[in-house]
Amino acid sequence: MIKKRKIKIHPYVFIILTFLSVILLGTICFMLPWAVRGDRLSFIDALFMSTSSVCVTGLSVVSPATKFSLFGKIVMAILMEVGGLSFLTIAVCFFAILGGKIGISNRYLLREALNQNSIAGIVQLVKRIILISLIIQVIGVLLNYIALMSYYHYDFLKTLGAAIFHSVASFNNAGFDIFGEQSLIPFKDNILLNISTIFLILCGGLGFIVIEEIVSKHSLKKLSIHSKIVLLMTFILTIVGMLILKLSMFDQISWLQALFTAVTCRTAGFTVMPLDQIPPSAYVTCIVLMFIGASSCSTGGGIKTTTIFVIFLTLFYYAQGKKPRIFHRRISDGSIFKAFVLFGIAVMMIMLGTLMIGFSQPSLGLEKILFEVISGFSTTGLTMGITTSLNVFSKVVLCFMMFFGRLGPLTIIGVVNHNWMTESKEKIQYVEERIIVG
Repeated sequence: MIKKRKIKIHPYVFIILTFLSVILLGTICFMLPWAVRGDRLSFIDALFMSTSSVCVTGLSVVSPATKFSLFGKIVMAILMEVGGLSFLTIAVCFFAILGGKIGISNRYLLREALNQNSIAGIVQLVKRIILISLIIQVIGVLLNYIALMSYYHYDFLKTLGAAIFHSVASFNNAGFDIFGEQSLIPFKDNILLNISTIFLILCGGLGFIVIEEIVSKHSLKKLSIHSKIVLLMTFILTIVGMLILKLSMFDQISWLQALFTAVTCRTAGFTVMPLDQIPPSAYVTCIVLMFIGASSCSTGGGIKTTTIFVIFLTLFYYAQGKKPRIFHRRISDGSIFKAFVLFGIAVMMIMLGTLMIGFSQPSLGLEKILFEVISGFSTTGLTMGITTSLNVFSKVVLCFMMFFGRLGPLTIIGVVNHNWMTESKEKIQYVEERIIVG
């Protein structure tokens, strides 16, 4: 009797395929005549909007407020939710709730998707993550509803729909809105909507693991090293970013606008001020914040706060001839290696994307193209106004940048690792050679 060999699917391949499948399904939905108002979307525009939604970016070649019907907006909200929480996490959660058995291979997939070191308790962790995420978004809906009542003249259904959409987009760091083509600029003085949006963006950007620890452990002292670093870096980047932006445009923006921009630049994509006329210091600040992005296992993109923390800590201690350490713990060599590899790949991808779009549309200018590419790679969604001017080739490049940035460079290149079930150990040990560097 011939035994059938069970094929082991690489977790990274499975994660990539699920994202591609959801993007394709979203593209088909957006191409349906009842998904839009007026002329149907072309394939490339539907693909761009689906990719931007699933990769929770927020870049848009059409205005969701005026172009999409109610059906189209519902599809967009679902795609953002699936993209932010990941289809795998949602599917496993519902399967477990229905009493289904989660196999070892699926637990390994979850471990990779959530960047965990062990599969122990992974299903219960997923359930808590989904529950906490829904609770936070419901709180956001309530706050948004109160903030938007007067804007929609107290129309219950319109206000509720906008509140739900904005809560989903904010928590998942997507940056889409259905208020018009000016993002949140008309609401720059709406304190409650600004605070609600900041709250949702920060919660989504902290990462599911950090939020779960904060809820379950009830004490900062009991948090893991990862969570402490995330909270520390989030605080530093938010405060420093706000101060630089306010000092750069002291008479042009309020402190609330500066705070909002410092938060939204880290992968959210909403804006309360025009970005096409910002001074160089503010431009650089926005680019740096976008490049760093949110934290690991979050709804945001970028190279992540922990990555930049490890890099700076390593450089600081290297200058002293010491091993990097934090909170009485030494940073592992593997973490340091991953951080620098991720940083290097991110820089190369941004340079490549900028080169390709610049070659295709040089008239757009380097400043705006670089901003757009970093925004796409970090899944931020901020733009200096050139998204609707992109040609087909540039849209495809930006779609790839969004997809690559959402999944993460380490996920993409990790596909070639055939030892994903075990720790890789080389059979042959080579003689170490010192290369002249610097």
